[in-house]
Amino acid sequence: MAPQLHTSQIHPLTTLNRLHFLLYSISILLLLYHHTATPSSFLLLFANAFLAVMWLLSQGLRWRTLCRREFPDRVPQVISGKGYPALDVFVCTADPYKEPPVRSASTALSALAFDYPSDRLSVYVSDDGGSELVLFAFLEAARFARHWLPFCRGNGIMERSPEAYFQSGNGHGGAEEMKVMFENLKERVDYAMEKGCVDLSLVSSMEEKEIFKKWKNFSRIDHPSIIQVLLESNKDKDISGNPLPNLIYISREKRPASPHNFKAGALNALLRISEIMTNAPLILTLNCDMCSNDPNTPQRALCYFLDDQLSPNLSFVQFPQRFGAGLNKNDIYAGEFRRVFILGSFGFDGLQVANYVGTGCFFSRRSFYSLPPAVVAFSDEVRLPGSLLSSEFVLLKAHEAASCRYEEEHKEWGYQIGFRYGSLVEDYYTGYRLHCHGWKSVFCNPDRPAFLGDAPNSLIDALSQCKRWFVGLYQVCFSRYCPIFYGSRKVSLIFGLCYMHYAIWASWCIPLTIYGLLPQLALFYGKPLFPKASDPWFFLYVYLFLATYAQDLIEYMEVGGLIRRWWSEQRMWMIKGVTASLFGTLDFILSQIGISAPGFTLTNKVKKGEENKLYDNGKFVFGIASPFFFSLGIIAIINLISFIYGFTEALRRVGGLDEMLIQLLLSGFIVASSWPVYEAMFVRKDCGKMPGSVTMASIFLSSIFFYLGHSYFS
Repeated sequence: MAPQLHTSQIHPLTTLNRLHFLLYSISILLLLYHHTATPSSFLLLFANAFLAVMWLLSQGLRWRTLCRREFPDRVPQVISGKGYPALDVFVCTADPYKEPPVRSASTALSALAFDYPSDRLSVYVSDDGGSELVLFAFLEAARFARHWLPFCRGNGIMERSPEAYFQSGNGHGGAEEMKVMFENLKERVDYAMEKGCVDLSLVSSMEEKEIFKKWKNFSRIDHPSIIQVLLESNKDKDISGNPLPNLIYISREKRPASPHNFKAGALNALLRISEIMTNAPLILTLNCDMCSNDPNTPQRALCYFLDDQLSPNLSFVQFPQRFGAGLNKNDIYAGEFRRVFILGSFGFDGLQVANYVGTGCFFSRRSFYSLPPAVVAFSDEVRLPGSLLSSEFVLLKAHEAASCRYEEEHKEWGYQIGFRYGSLVEDYYTGYRLHCHGWKSVFCNPDRPAFLGDAPNSLIDALSQCKRWFVGLYQVCFSRYCPIFYGSRKVSLIFGLCYMHYAIWASWCIPLTIYGLLPQLALFYGKPLFPKASDPWFFLYVYLFLATYAQDLIEYMEVGGLIRRWWSEQRMWMIKGVTASLFGTLDFILSQIGISAPGFTLTNKVKKGEENKLYDNGKFVFGIASPFFFSLGIIAIINLISFIYGFTEALRRVGGLDEMLIQLLLSGFIVASSWPVYEAMFVRKDCGKMPGSVTMASIFLSSIFFYLGHSYFS
């Protein structure tokens, strides 16, 4: 009898969540009834109704949360007679100056060092910027791999990214020698980065020199395809004499007249090329900064792909995005996204449709081409004639697959097969479409993080990243594949609700902006919008607020979060709501009516070293006059003035506190959340302070809102 490879159980919080759903639903209905039964602001009623809908959509993610456990040590017992299935790893990078080549190379090295048979493992690197600097870094990494892989296996090292390992300060026999070799690698790559090109004196062979000579005629958007086999298992060995995994560098062809479809296009090129060169039945996708933290991770994925009951309908096994030492103590920009990457994934997994988050995901290759069921067959690795990957015939076919004309001739790519086009969030969209075709997926969250990456340590980068996600999610929401209509019909209603929750994620800017301005302006002009503290209805609002935040905190702590980081997440939820969410919504609306939205790509005036120092000290870095900060400044100033003036007036007036308590608490809560903004505007003198132009403009625009408030409430 085959050993059991995995188990699953319903999370203990599921029962509590269902009870909360019942009580909270009744409370929301009472709240809406109160709005209709008593004179109330229409905008406030609209905001509450909107929040109620968003809350309802999110409840599917709490209805059946699932926890799993794997037994990777039992995998050899199951496949002893079959051998391990081949695995192709896709690492994507696009810009050497935003995604340092040494870090990308470290990610690839960590995958090459998996505890997996070398002749069954291939790592493909997609350089979508067509940069000679990236190829040079990987040439250096290929040489280093001959020493690094036996060092890791010989010493039982778990952190097999050299960059992460040497930063951790761990030491094993021969570590100093390895560190010197890696530092030399970094120095050579950094030298090339400073020059902006590869000095041919750094290149050892004539063949490599000829490759780099061609680059002078390349541009980022206009160059032929480049495929370079850097390591080949059939002929390359490490210093111990063991075969090395395959390492292949790819930069697909780019032409200005041909659409490139961003990361999804790059992944589809890798899918086609790898099909020709190795055709492994399993594929792992990795971001260039998401390195392996456990060399046994492929065996964890196999615990599900080897399950005869599960595998015929299993498209992918998703591991969570986790972040390492790069986050500061309190994660001030809320870069962990535990709610999306862990809590939400538990909920999706309970529906057997764990969401794809773009990295750390093992796919069955067949799921990109066909409908389920389709068993992963270990004998399906078929390579074109030619004993070596670098044979002329194999490379000729691979270059054809990397051509930008390929998809013009095979129009099903990106629409019916492969990674899906049509949204800036290709991961969300691809996973969603695969589920609509009937494929299932699994969320795997081991105690030791399988992969560790870097979250943005720049406020502008964090907000810009979210703004891009929000636009991409709207693209799915308002397409023919809208989750609430298409997804609910194809899979189930609760499935459609869960995916719809993310599809309209950005729209929280609407109720948040209303709640961030309207009660505060009413407070300033002495107009009560909520029940008095002595009114029994007051306790309904108290319950709704406390129950929401209590549940949120409990869930956050349940997945290993810290209270201070939870507070950072709440604060950033409000900041993103009036910045990235608001401008992402405006961008999408403008694009739909044919107006090109202005770009927010501004040159950061704060030097990277100074920015990193401020971030490490827990200080928000503003520094530039971004449109994001104007809306943020307006909300912060209106709440501060309204709270101070409203509190003073409430103390002076008999019954004032009783009448205005909810508005004072709400405004005070936002003021407390906005402390980093006030500090940057009025206290700090360092380079990360809010630009004076933003502060003055925010004050001026706030005065306009106060004037409009006088007209509205008079």
